[in-house]
Amino acid sequence: MSDHVPSPVADKGYSGRSFRACLRRRGIKAAIAERVDQLAGRRRRSERPCGFDAAVHRRRNVVERCFHRLKQWRGIATRYGKQPGRYLAAVTLASMLIWLET
Repeated sequence: MSDHVPSPVADKGYSGRSFRACLRRRGIKAAIAERVDQLAGRRRRSERPCGFDAAVHRRRNVVERCFHRLKQWRGIATRYGKQPGRYLAAVTLASMLIWLET
């Protein structure tokens, strides 16, 4: 079993100092883009830029687009199926139909 901890990939809304500090305490390397105002603040304070892997962050877009396509199905977006098995079946069916149309 590998000791590799995957990098959390989040959007710019999670690029705050406290969030990154929490990840560092847990030994997790973040791949989160910084907001423009945070970059300017780092430059003013002469701090080094935080680690950011653009390739990893770009792959995050694929997952986000998948969730967006799934949420176009009203039953999934509003969670009409309250039982876990039925909800999973709806997500599976919608995923297969999305996959077939591509």
